[in-house]
Amino acid sequence: MRVSEHYNIKRTQGTLDFVDVDIKDDVPVYIDPGMIRHLPDDWGKECLIMLTTFFDSVLDAVRTDDKRRATYLLGNLGEPNETHLGFSSGPSAGRGFSARMGVILAEKLAASEAARTGLIEDLEDTAFFVDRVGKDIVSDITTNIIRGSLISYTQQISEVVGIPLIDGVESGPVWNPHKLEWEQDYVRLPVADDRKLLLVPKVIVRREMLMTRGEYYRSHLVPALRTEELDNPASRLVKTLKDGSKRVNTIDIQAHYGTSKPDVTRETLQRPDVYAKYRDSKKTIAPPAISHEELSEASKTPLPDFEKLLNSVIETPPGREHAGAYHRNIESLFTALFYPSLTMPEIEEEIHEGRKRIDITYTNVAQGGFFRFLVRHKIKSTYIMIECKNYGKDVGNPELDQIASRFSPLRGQFGILACRSFTDKERFLKRCRDTALDYRGYVLALDDSDLVELVKDARYAIEWMPAELPSPEPETKPRVDGYPLLHRRFKALVN
Repeated sequence: MRVSEHYNIKRTQGTLDFVDVDIKDDVPVYIDPGMIRHLPDDWGKECLIMLTTFFDSVLDAVRTDDKRRATYLLGNLGEPNETHLGFSSGPSAGRGFSARMGVILAEKLAASEAARTGLIEDLEDTAFFVDRVGKDIVSDITTNIIRGSLISYTQQISEVVGIPLIDGVESGPVWNPHKLEWEQDYVRLPVADDRKLLLVPKVIVRREMLMTRGEYYRSHLVPALRTEELDNPASRLVKTLKDGSKRVNTIDIQAHYGTSKPDVTRETLQRPDVYAKYRDSKKTIAPPAISHEELSEASKTPLPDFEKLLNSVIETPPGREHAGAYHRNIESLFTALFYPSLTMPEIEEEIHEGRKRIDITYTNVAQGGFFRFLVRHKIKSTYIMIECKNYGKDVGNPELDQIASRFSPLRGQFGILACRSFTDKERFLKRCRDTALDYRGYVLALDDSDLVELVKDARYAIEWMPAELPSPEPETKPRVDGYPLLHRRFKALVN
């Protein structure tokens, strides 16, 4: 039984910002610290500070031979069964990490030349150069380190989707990045079948880690070894072909140098620049988030039904008494429609000490498409604000002024005004343009008919497979960079 089923929240994985895990078994996806490094918002930066300060503390203890400190730091890493991520053949059992393994890891790092020499800089590096550490261990350690942020996320998203929170739940060890210590507390968390739950944002999980030893070995270490052999006149691995050219076969490199973790560590220690280049390349370019399709396959859940979500919005009767339902239906649709560009929805966020509220706020983590277009064009849009107006009448200047008053250089200057219909749409869109030209922010107004077009674009983009199309004409090639309607509306604001 999944979280959504247990709490009867009547939503499927595609409309949920978190991984909709089974409350007893595990979903085979893993928290990847490489994803966290590229989150632009305060939550992501908070997680990154936790990861950095913790692992720096561990490495400092290892390099100064402070075994007591290293054991304290790593010995507080427990079994993060509350996320239900990873892989186990039965009920979640924390197979990846235990307190005893924390002690073992401390010993292995203390004995690791890679740690002492600086080859290991980040948590991800341990999976390359420390025995018995793989993606499951890295994910479990990450979960422990960012537990405080996951608790905050769980509390926020539970309020959004209606999951009840229980007071007085043991937090488990929480890393304090300022004191550089572990702390314990009692917090509000969901409890299912007498076991606490920690919800995890989809945007930080992957089926495989961004950095993998196999990729590094094949694409970076082997080519470096091949070049060395070709440059060595006495090499026994070089073969001369009939045309006089020389080559070194990968299979011969593997046989000569080995492929095990100790082999990779040994050769990398002699060529640290090779790994440094690989690591830097992974840190420079933000990785794609797990897709609806990948998560659906991993978790055995259905893909989002955009048509059904759209109908829920359109079939909501206009009027104040149905405003809450319209608000919730818009959030469900937008969460599915704009994933993975927009994440971590917050409903009715208070600003100005509670004097104003924003109906829905998303975090913009887009790596492409329209919402990345905003970032590239210097539009303040780390947070995207949505106002929902379920009026049976036209929206006008007061509603436009209301959303514009929510903008700020810190929160963002872009938002969407969702409403039912317009008597004179062109006139209202011109008002939105006036707002932009007056430097009061950028507002895209979308009515029901616009949502129909957005869903059509989303389905078209998903179904369109570039490799299968025979060189389409420019005017017929679909826009897969993120919603033509949004691009057109924004262009009309600034031209």
